[in-house]
Amino acid sequence: MTIVYQDRFDAGQQLAAHLQAYANRRNVLVLALPRGGVPVAFAVARALHAPLDVLLVRKLGVPGQEELALGAIASGNIRVLNDEVVQAWHLSPQIIEQVEQKECHKLERNEQLYRGDRPSPDLRDRIVILVDDGLATGASMRAAAQAVRRQHPARLIVAVPVAEPSVCEAFREEVDEVICAQTPAPLDGISAWYRDFSQTSDQEVHALLTQAEQAPPVAERTDAERGWEAEPHLP
Repeated sequence: MTIVYQDRFDAGQQLAAHLQAYANRRNVLVLALPRGGVPVAFAVARALHAPLDVLLVRKLGVPGQEELALGAIASGNIRVLNDEVVQAWHLSPQIIEQVEQKECHKLERNEQLYRGDRPSPDLRDRIVILVDDGLATGASMRAAAQAVRRQHPARLIVAVPVAEPSVCEAFREEVDEVICAQTPAPLDGISAWYRDFSQTSDQEVHALLTQAEQAPPVAERTDAERGWEAEPHLP
């Protein structure tokens, strides 16, 4: 049975139900891919009582067909190319470089806009849950996953409300765990699975990150304060 989500918050709440093994754990961090992934991740982080942050990624669009991803870049000088698209559109290294430079400037701008003076989180030995509002080509998520891997997390999970089946399956070879709440075929675009898929604004991203920072997650309390005897078992 396929589900059409009301909006990104609804998608995040339903996605969180698939991630309950990671609830209330002190070393879990939810990382969102801005902008559309932030409302989804906000709902996930709140349900898991985990901190929320962002990992900056920019899609590299084919000139004149910007919605078609030829690849993506992420913080940490990560670049991932979609070889099939590059070859099909006969994109030269010079054209790719031009697109990348343009998106690099936007990535740097967003890094300052969303993070300000707040330092990037330390991902070493953390359980990192990478969240977006869906997977189509997977280029942006693939760049994000590579950026996280460079920081040696204890475990890396990719979690999305909806995904193209083959892309979801491919990620199982690249990360420790993949949670795709539903994988309809054909996908017909991520927006088809949301009643409200209106664009997430920079202001909304900033507001959600600020709200998450001002409300410390339950997982940051001590075990004694929570009355726990042991952490839940992970598969």
